[in-house]
Amino acid sequence: MPPSPANLVALPSALPDSTGAFPAADPQIASAIKRAQENLLRQQHPDGHWCGELLVDSTLCSDYILFMHWLGQVDDALQQRCVRHVLKRQLTDGGWNIYYGGPSEVNASVKAYFALKLAGHSADLPFMQEARANILRLGGIPKMNTFSKLYLALLGQFPWQYLPSIPVEMILFPNWSFFNIYKMSSWSRAMLIPLAIINHFKPTRELPGMKQLHELYPLGTEHMDFTLPRDPRFFAWRNFFLRADHGLKIISKLGWRPMRKRALEEAERWMLERIGKGSDGLAAVFPAMLNALIALRALGYSTNHPVYAKAARDFAGLFVDDPEDFRIQPCLSPVWDTAINVIALAESGLPAEHPALRNAANWLVNKEVRVRGDWTVNNPHTEASGWAFEYNNVYYPDTDDTAMVLMALRLAKPEDQQALDALFQRAIAWQLSFQCRDGGWAAFDKEVTKHWLEDMPFADHNAILDPTCSDLTARTLELFGYINFDAMKRSVRGAVQYLIDTQDDDGSWYGRWGVNYIYGTWQVLRGLRAIGENMTQDWILRGRDWLESCQNDDGGWGETCATYENPVLKGKGESTASQTAWAIMGICACGDLDRSSVQRGLRYLLSTQRSDGAWDEPQITGTGFPRVFYLKYDMYRQNFPLLALATYINYRGGLGHYPSFYHC
Repeated sequence: MPPSPANLVALPSALPDSTGAFPAADPQIASAIKRAQENLLRQQHPDGHWCGELLVDSTLCSDYILFMHWLGQVDDALQQRCVRHVLKRQLTDGGWNIYYGGPSEVNASVKAYFALKLAGHSADLPFMQEARANILRLGGIPKMNTFSKLYLALLGQFPWQYLPSIPVEMILFPNWSFFNIYKMSSWSRAMLIPLAIINHFKPTRELPGMKQLHELYPLGTEHMDFTLPRDPRFFAWRNFFLRADHGLKIISKLGWRPMRKRALEEAERWMLERIGKGSDGLAAVFPAMLNALIALRALGYSTNHPVYAKAARDFAGLFVDDPEDFRIQPCLSPVWDTAINVIALAESGLPAEHPALRNAANWLVNKEVRVRGDWTVNNPHTEASGWAFEYNNVYYPDTDDTAMVLMALRLAKPEDQQALDALFQRAIAWQLSFQCRDGGWAAFDKEVTKHWLEDMPFADHNAILDPTCSDLTARTLELFGYINFDAMKRSVRGAVQYLIDTQDDDGSWYGRWGVNYIYGTWQVLRGLRAIGENMTQDWILRGRDWLESCQNDDGGWGETCATYENPVLKGKGESTASQTAWAIMGICACGDLDRSSVQRGLRYLLSTQRSDGAWDEPQITGTGFPRVFYLKYDMYRQNFPLLALATYINYRGGLGHYPSFYHC
């Protein structure tokens, strides 16, 4: 339980004067920093990297049970462990949610119910009855999204005819065409190419009656027309795509598909190339990897085939073999975690020559991606660089990891300064090449922003695009500021203008890759300070004031994933260590470290730190796909509070930021 405000007032670190501010060398903060550092150092792998767990909702274990039954190869022991995982997360109202503290969600609930039923649990059991009642209150199977319905169709529980066509011929469209697969986000491509193969073969496994889901259709709807609703406007992209889908279905029934064979061959080649060397599975992310396994079987690959065997091993690499609670991760985060931990440890005073930092830096240097991957279609930059999120994912480096890695490498004293200089020049040029026309940066691709694509029938996963966003743009500015990049360059001024344009009326910024407005606002303020903006400008101070306006009574900050559905809830939620750290750093970036909000926030972090140096945080503060999928980064509760304490001490000691070993 978080401490009450009364328990926070009399901490021994508070100065006796009226300000209540901490001195630059406060012993309590120093002790907290030391414990937090030791906690991180204990978890470092021998080769220098860190990899915290990514915790998610129950759908991954549910999906895996569905997959085993579709495959016809059920590992009973593993299935029972998945079942325990799912049952452990059932809510009191009978359903399952997609983030901590959130309401029951129809896709997660149907998948969980189906998984439990496939595993042998009778629909008459009390917890199954409660689940069914909840699902029907949510609208039942008809209210699920397209991708979830497709998994049901594979097991005969939803009619294929009512699923949007995913024409495999789209892979043949040239890169210059109005539409091609590179107009979509990288994660959508990686999911949709295997799904297009699956859509062609429709490899359906029939289930016995007691395993089916008739009871999850609201009364009278099981055999109704599930045609997707049209836009009330006649001339609308959605209606165009629905008419096109109708035409594709007619052509498919007629059997006239002159390009299908060639398209299937190209889709297979595309998929195999990205499963192969240099990648821990297709895009190294759960949905694409699972779809690839299904697509390979549909194409006729045996489970013993080397390609399938590698894909299956990569997929099993996502399993967390906890005997108390088996889990499946959506992907692995070693590059991201290592970079943030290096920054937190270095800025909190660990010497640049420390073996932990030097080993981590060497590990990160060796993870630079020198392959020209999918990004080259939209970005003609000639020299490959960048870093991916995972251990091996050479086709998909991203700008967020790249900026964070470079901020980490600038703090670790190199053994070979000349080699580091060459790396920075190469990587900075790569990062710059991704700036979009609006001045911002997106994650994996450049200019994947065609909003009409969101009206495609199979785009209801809310992630068909990879738009520019404030948090990535500000992180790039933060990097540029630390390496003395010319703040008057057109690229920098365009990025600052982008941040001005994307600020909400209340002063906050939307956070695409972290929850949510606290994350976005912190990163923008930190980036603006680093690049040398005057932090007393009214528009910047409105961001600080917004952060202060949503501080909780206990001194911390918190915000839930519900803000992606309803922005009215922005800045509201139980206090968390990571979001409190972000808010403190955001406010500190504007100067005046003696502000009450900063002091109360510091007291919250100090009073909630555990004896092992970490903080408790059951809440989810990471974002995968807004409104669809969220991530709990277990490292966030350990590294960001340390970075916040270090930031305060450094600013209070007159250090704007730690000096870099690389300068432009």
